[in-house]
Amino acid sequence: MFPSMKAKYISPDGEELGPGKTGELWLYGPNIFKGYWKNEAATKDAITSDGYFKTGDVGFQDENGNFYITDRVKELIKYKGFQVAPAELEGKLMDHPAINDVAVIGINDDHQHTEVPRAYVVAPAGKTSEKDAAEIVKWLDGQVASHKRLRGGMRFIDEIPKSAAGKILRRVLKDKAKEEESKLKAKL
Repeated sequence: MFPSMKAKYISPDGEELGPGKTGELWLYGPNIFKGYWKNEAATKDAITSDGYFKTGDVGFQDENGNFYITDRVKELIKYKGFQVAPAELEGKLMDHPAINDVAVIGINDDHQHTEVPRAYVVAPAGKTSEKDAAEIVKWLDGQVASHKRLRGGMRFIDEIPKSAAGKILRRVLKDKAKEEESKLKAKL
């Protein structure tokens, strides 16, 4: 951290979090900007009344005071009041031997009236059956808390869409999910 700077992780309900607890990173100090040019609404959303900047980065602090960034607030999946970080699920899924690459997005579940995680997986040739998908989902169920399960299912794809910098293009996958949903509704 830089001199004269303060940093803290904050829970969704506005509570400051201690070591090991995941929340949004807020920063305060002389080098934090005062607001957005001619955009009071954006400034009000980004800067707290006491001058902290809400970075939009999600992470945690360890016992030694080291800060870790694990995701972005805008990418979080909100499942029944719980926040699920796609990057966390992707990291777990990459440990599975039948996964070459993966991206996780949140999709709307109209029956549960919430968002649920869905994985898009690049698998080795010959490992893309429904049985393979069910095995991966079951394996992940044993690795994560109940609210982090792939209730939106899993889909095999040939390639994860990424930017030139290697960032997952979740927007492309969300469009793909909407297209899949439209086709499914058309069949019914």
